[in-house]
Amino acid sequence: MSPVMQGICDDLQAETDALGEVVSGITEEQWRLPTPAQGWDSRETMVHLGMTDWVATVAVVDPDGFAGFTAAAARGEMDLHTAAGFDFASMSGAEIWDWLRTERAKMVAAVRPHDPKDRIPWFGPSMGALSFVTARLMETWSHGHDVADTHGRELPRTDRLRHVAHIGVSTRGWSYANRGLEVPAEPVRVELDAPSGSVWTWGPEDAADKVSGDAYEFCLAVTQRRHHIETGLSIEGSLALAWMDIAQAFAGPPTDTQHRRAA
Repeated sequence: MSPVMQGICDDLQAETDALGEVVSGITEEQWRLPTPAQGWDSRETMVHLGMTDWVATVAVVDPDGFAGFTAAAARGEMDLHTAAGFDFASMSGAEIWDWLRTERAKMVAAVRPHDPKDRIPWFGPSMGALSFVTARLMETWSHGHDVADTHGRELPRTDRLRHVAHIGVSTRGWSYANRGLEVPAEPVRVELDAPSGSVWTWGPEDAADKVSGDAYEFCLAVTQRRHHIETGLSIEGSLALAWMDIAQAFAGPPTDTQHRRAA
């Protein structure tokens, strides 16, 4: 088995465990409190994460079945949250969390033996297995942050944030293209202070534009959990500012920090 895949799968499991600590002991009433993600409470957030894992498992083990699902979804015959026929309305928040953990374990077990570059079909272009799992971690962290905010709790700040930050950097072009905007040819340098005290960098050192600061705050900005003006990030240059104004590390139609509902 690939050490790279073992590492990202272990990090995804650790992020799942951290989210479990956030929801530990909350009451059923608290499960139904609205989160900052417009239209979702904590129960619905877990349903979304779990059903995405359910579909992800199908994509890994049954590509033809996944193609059938996406075709049916495109025809309006099913959607992500109802595809498997689970009766979520009759389940408590704690039961939904236990179900999510089961679906997460199935998905991780299915993808763990793959080579990092193995292609897995997904909505839109296929993804390499490493990117596939990294995206699940990013979504778990970003939605987990919504839930933590709702209940006055905090996710731990660990170097697993590098995965989220990397997606944030690599989706710079996507953030423009998703809005029908021309993607700038000029690079932006990113320098982030990691929770461990190290510095993570992307882009050429001599780039005229730069984003720098705390990795946690950068991850909040690119996942639209905070607007960059609410953070302490240093943004130098018009291209860097234009990017951070529209940064969107997740798939789906264009959204902004005030009206987010990550796919």
